[in-house]
Amino acid sequence: MFQLKAAGGVVIRNLSKKSEILLIKRNGVWDLPKGKLESNESVEECAVREVEEETGAKSLEIDRFLCKTYHHYTDSGERIEKITDWYLMRGNQVSAFEHLKPQNNEGITDLEWVDPLVALEKVHYENLTIVIENVLDALAIDQNKKRCDSE
Repeated sequence: MFQLKAAGGVVIRNLSKKSEILLIKRNGVWDLPKGKLESNESVEECAVREVEEETGAKSLEIDRFLCKTYHHYTDSGERIEKITDWYLMRGNQVSAFEHLKPQNNEGITDLEWVDPLVALEKVHYENLTIVIENVLDALAIDQNKKRCDSE
C-alpha cells in the first residue's frame, strides 16, 4: 500500500458573536480545501498553500492543529492510504477574504461561508465531520478561555 501525505485547512472568520467556516464545492459535493504535499514542503506550508490556491484567500495563518484523517482508495490497481493533517486557519489581514475565488481547474465551482453546525450537515465525506467536530471543540475552548480571562 502506498501512503500519500496531504494537508488541509478549515478557514474560520468571526462575525460579531458567531463564527463561520469556508466550504468548497468540489465535483458537486461540499468539501474542505486540501491537497498533496510537495517535495521540500512542510505539512503546514502545504496546508496554507492548498487552502489559498483552492479558495483565493490570502495571508492565512495557522491557528492550531486539529486532527489527522485517513482515506483509502484504489488508483490504477494500487491501494492508496491518504493521510491528511488538518489545521484551523484565520486570515491575518483585513483583506484576506476580499478576493475569494474557487479554483475551477481543480473541480471547485463554489465557496460558501457557513456556521460550523451547518457544515456538519453539508459536507459529503464522513471523515470531514471529525474535522469539523474538532473545530467546534476548539471554538468552545476559546470561548471558555475568554470567559475565564474576563472574570
